[in-house]
Amino acid sequence: MKGLFKPKPRTPVDTVRQTRDLLIYVGRSADGRDSKREEKMADLFKHIRDLKCILYGNSESEPVSEACQRLTQEFFTENTLRLLITSLPKLNLEARKDATQVVANLQRQQVNSRLIASDYLEANIDLMDVLIAGYENTDMALHYGAMLRECIRHQTVARYVLESQHMKKFFDYIQLPNFDIAADAAATFKELLTRHKSTVAEFLSKNYDWFFADYNSKLLESSNYITRRQAVKLLGDILLDRSNSAVMTRYVSSRDNLRILMNLLRESSKSIQIEAFHVFKLFAANQNKPPDIVSILVANKSKLLRLFADFKIDKEDEQFEADKAQVVKEIASLEPRDR
Repeated sequence: MKGLFKPKPRTPVDTVRQTRDLLIYVGRSADGRDSKREEKMADLFKHIRDLKCILYGNSESEPVSEACQRLTQEFFTENTLRLLITSLPKLNLEARKDATQVVANLQRQQVNSRLIASDYLEANIDLMDVLIAGYENTDMALHYGAMLRECIRHQTVARYVLESQHMKKFFDYIQLPNFDIAADAAATFKELLTRHKSTVAEFLSKNYDWFFADYNSKLLESSNYITRRQAVKLLGDILLDRSNSAVMTRYVSSRDNLRILMNLLRESSKSIQIEAFHVFKLFAANQNKPPDIVSILVANKSKLLRLFADFKIDKEDEQFEADKAQVVKEIASLEPRDR
């Protein structure tokens, strides 16, 4: 008789509800090794894996759009996302990886042409505080970091992070001794400063003084080679973006900024030199150079012209050569201004 009554397959909605119940149980139960808890944990890991299979498909089948929509709808109807994020430290490594992929995928799922994850996160924005604080926990950092980068795809979430006190912490996270965590924090930092153009331009304009003071002293003048290389590359990306033209004009009018870039041009690392050149050329091209910028460039004219005469990159690049010729022309034509 047993074979006649096969269990009904779980629907995506059932899978989410059962996952939620298991997360609630795990959250309430004390950490320990009693058999009931271990059984529930194993069941939870299986459910998280099932959620991932519905969203991503598996070796035998592609994801089904309708199933993904139903799963997403149910996920954000209740607090399943909050439960999953806050319970992550209690999961084993494989379940953490699966949960990270589930959270990432849900940020892109549309229900009735809406990214409902964005609405949920706007109403539960404090979850970003949990994700960012993850950089201070070696076991959680890479999982929470990956989730965070997916969440800041939503402009309202990115704006919250940019305007929060957390932004100042990134200057320290980028220099953590654990290389993988530092690199992850740097990837998030870059995403925050490049993805949503109008929000970034507004943030940089409002926070110019403290942001670039920290950027210069903690990143561009860092003793760590990788930090300096990443920072000067990102600086070029930021300043060369048209959305940030007002910020760029302000940056290239500062003698302190020019001094830092000229030091980076003298680095032994070719990659740092080249990235520094892409920022330095903005100082040279500025047609309204303040007198103190002109006087520094004039005082260092012969050194700069000698440097650029030997300045080559490994592969031929017409644009680079054209930029270099223009910079040389600008500097060669500079004359001391009467005070």
